[in-house]
Formats: sequence, C-alpha cells, structure tokens
Amino acid sequence: MPQVLTTHAVILCPHGGIGTSTPTNPKWSVNGGIVLLENDTGTLACPFLILPCLGYQLRSMGLNASRIDGQKVILATDFNQTFTGLPLTMTETHTTIDNSTPAPVPVGQPAPLLSPALADAVKPTVTGAPPVLAFNSVTHQPAIVTASFTLFSAFPLQWLLTLISEVPPSHSDITDGVPPNLVVAPAGGGWSTPALTVTITMNVAYMSGLGIGKHHFFMTGISQRGLSNLPNGAEIVLTVS
Repeated sequence: MPQVLTTHAVILCPHGGIGTSTPTNPKWSVNGGIVLLENDTGTLACPFLILPCLGYQLRSMGLNASRIDGQKVILATDFNQTFTGLPLTMTETHTTIDNSTPAPVPVGQPAPLLSPALADAVKPTVTGAPPVLAFNSVTHQPAIVTASFTLFSAFPLQWLLTLISEVPPSHSDITDGVPPNLVVAPAGGGWSTPALTVTITMNVAYMSGLGIGKHHFFMTGISQRGLSNLPNGAEIVLTVS
C-alpha cells in the first residue's frame, strides 16, 4: 500500500544519485520527516558527469485525496522524473499509509477497498535487445539499425522513451520518435495491454546526426499505481564511431 512521501525518503536517479528534497509546508511530519507536496523540489548528487541528473520537481498522479492547505500530498508510489526526463526511485520505511481516493465516500459508509490496479505492488518489467548497438559514420554501416523493448505489467498505464547523448551532452523525449529518421512503433506511450513490444528503427541520417560517442536509450514502463521498472532499468546503448 502507498506510503506518504517525506524528506526521509531515499530518492535515487538511475545513476544512483541521492536526492535531497526541499519541503514547502512543514505542517505534517512522520517520524521526523516532513511530508512532501506537489511542486516540492529536490536536488540530486548524480555521479553521471557527462549529463548529471541535477534535480526534480514532484508531481502527484492524483490517486489520493490527501491535501495540506490545498496542495496534494505525494505518495511514494507516484511516478516522478528527474529534470532530464529519467525516472526516480523513491523508497520510504515508515508505516503511514495513504489509501485515500479522490472519489467522495458516501456519508455513513466505509471507504471502499482499493481497486486491483491501485492495490498492485508489482513493478513492470522491461527488457531491451540487443543491449549494445554500433554505427560507423564513415562507412554509413549498417544502413538501418533496429532494436526493441519488451514490457509487461498486469495493470499498465504508459511508457516513456528517453535519449541521453554523451557527445554533445543532451537529453530528449523520443516517445513519439523523430519521423522519418527514427521510427518508434507503436509511438505515443500508450499502454493498454499487459504485454507490449516497442520497436525503434534508425536510419543513416538519424545516426549520423547524433554525433560521435555513446547514446543511451532508456525505456520506462509505468503501472496504474505509478510503479516503474526501476531500479531494473532497460537501456540500449548505441555507439557512433
């Protein structure tokens, strides 16, 4: 069941960088940790020097009804990202659970049980193949490079595909692809069936334009509860020589 997120939570970026959250309203604390609210921010001590994950701004998925002075309380299961678009791993150890739902409870009636989707505690699984790709910018070979990600969740919600390039350092959301040179199929991030395969196809023009160096394709699968496949991230690395 979801815990409320506090400043004592262990928040990590995919590179293992530790997050430090800054609360804006200290009215509610749990075991000395201040409960975090929507739009609270944090910094990350990310070790990935080429393009570090510097911080994050917390967002609520709207799955609970708890608020403090009108601001939504963040749950440890709310899906959140770094400023570079990569998913955060958020872990709490206290026992304060928030099973509230936005739907009003009828007067005199007990709160209904959580739906199977919101009671789900199993993270999505995501794998990428092949894990390593290569392109020669001189010979322009191979002319076409294809890879795929396989996702599974009993209660899927969406997926995100993020590109982190080392040279020049940059990040971009490529969930919709970059037609016609980078084709993502299916595109758009929609995920409605438990098992899904997403294929990426890159041509010479796209790979040549990336530049010499390593380019990391990160796939994140997200369940309706807000759980993602991290820390078991799915990554495919393309090296352009």
